[in-house]
Amino acid sequence: MATLEDVSALARRLPEATEEVSARGRLVWSVGGKAFAWERPFTKADLRRFGDATPPDGPIVAVRVEDLGEKEVVLAADHAGFFTTPHFEGYPAVLIALPVVAAPALEEAITDGWLACAPPSLTEQYEQGGGAPARPPTPP
Repeated sequence: MATLEDVSALARRLPEATEEVSARGRLVWSVGGKAFAWERPFTKADLRRFGDATPPDGPIVAVRVEDLGEKEVVLAADHAGFFTTPHFEGYPAVLIALPVVAAPALEEAITDGWLACAPPSLTEQYEQGGGAPARPPTPP
């Protein structure tokens, strides 16, 4: 079972990613001033849209994707925990139910969300280096 702490650890390991708490008290992970993942509990309207169906339980995060085509591909992969709602129709992001998502799928989604939002020079550096560039040590 993944947690918001897992999302935080995955997001913060990416270059220049920041973590903030929104005005509504929800966690948001950004790069270059753009949110690539955020805590997204269901609203009352979301819950009504589920009707008789049981909504996913536990913490939910929204994660950006490159575009609507990628969103379709991600959802078609049918990874456990990945879904969307009518509120997110036409918006390049997927929702992920943390209690059921597999760790590798979550890591890939967070990284892809970061890649979708990071400045091109940063994504190029990341992709050429095969991962996060070395960060200078934090002074004591």
